[in-house]
Amino acid sequence: MNLKNKIVIITGAGSGIGAATAKLFGTHGAVVVASDINLNNAQKIAGDITEAGGIASAIKTDVTQYQEVEALIANTIEKHDRLDVIVNNAGIGGKEQLKTAEHTHDDWHNVIAVNQTGVFYCMKVALQHMMRQGHGNIVNVASLAGLKASGHNLSYSASKFAVVGMTKSAALEYARKNIRINAVCPGFTHSALLDQLLAVSPDMGEKLKRFIPMGRFGEADEIAEAICWLASENSKFITGQTITLDGGTSL
Repeated sequence: MNLKNKIVIITGAGSGIGAATAKLFGTHGAVVVASDINLNNAQKIAGDITEAGGIASAIKTDVTQYQEVEALIANTIEKHDRLDVIVNNAGIGGKEQLKTAEHTHDDWHNVIAVNQTGVFYCMKVALQHMMRQGHGNIVNVASLAGLKASGHNLSYSASKFAVVGMTKSAALEYARKNIRINAVCPGFTHSALLDQLLAVSPDMGEKLKRFIPMGRFGEADEIAEAICWLASENSKFITGQTITLDGGTSL
């Protein structure tokens, strides 16, 4: 993949898919800005990339705060003169697994703020800069829960359906401006969110695997490969698409 010297921001880079993606970009020679609400985690990932011979830095960002998103992107451009790619990966799940009538207000507002509004803020600010520089690439991390029904999970599902819709709408708007916007939709993938789901009951893991034709959960590295490919010149005629990585679950 041709990613050498691309300036890349990854939100939620401190763990899971974000961390795997940041490291893979670093391996391919990109200049990585690892952003996370947990600065220690982001610094660790940036350190790992640097130790492996790459170039990386860390910035603390709460994507629910518009001013912090502005600062993240402005600082990146001030330091590197441009922004080639932003991967909007920061996301959370609800604390409770409840049906819609019992869904808590806190879960609704918190999940929507990070997963939906945070992606909007990052896209809005990044697009302003990408328009001025004449090019850009955005990869949003949605979910299988943004493509099909997901019970006991209303706010998460709503936020990920929104990410898919925002991806397609923005891709249509900016296709003639040399800016590509795509999304990945992971199924059940080893991450903190999956760990939270597996904690519901001792046999939850085996129950979930019955719905996956490949019979296993995804790995963060596998999602990272798709993200980096979408961000590279190897996919330069692709925009407005969702790549589903779910081991066949959606079948």
